[in-house]
Amino acid sequence: MESVYQYCLIEELSKRGLSVESELELPLVYKGKEIGKTFRIDLLVEDDIVIELKSVDELKPIHEVQLVTYLKLTNKPIGLLMNFNVPLLTKGVKRKINAEIRK
Repeated sequence: MESVYQYCLIEELSKRGLSVESELELPLVYKGKEIGKTFRIDLLVEDDIVIELKSVDELKPIHEVQLVTYLKLTNKPIGLLMNFNVPLLTKGVKRKINAEIRK
């Protein structure tokens, strides 16, 4: 069901005039060499905010690690981990800050 929530969120953000990229591919580079593995970021909003969408019973530490990894690899400052499988959406959102921003 994540794809349905993703589509709806893209619509809502776009309606508000925000630029949104979805399913952004991010190649994994190790020691300067692409190794053929790509990560896929659910949403990138305003070229600054990485959003990782979930629809799970509960968010696990691995979900947070996934978001933090995307923040580090993209050098983006802020990420949101959003779980839509909650009674109230605000209870399913976790915010992460990239403490390792490379200038």
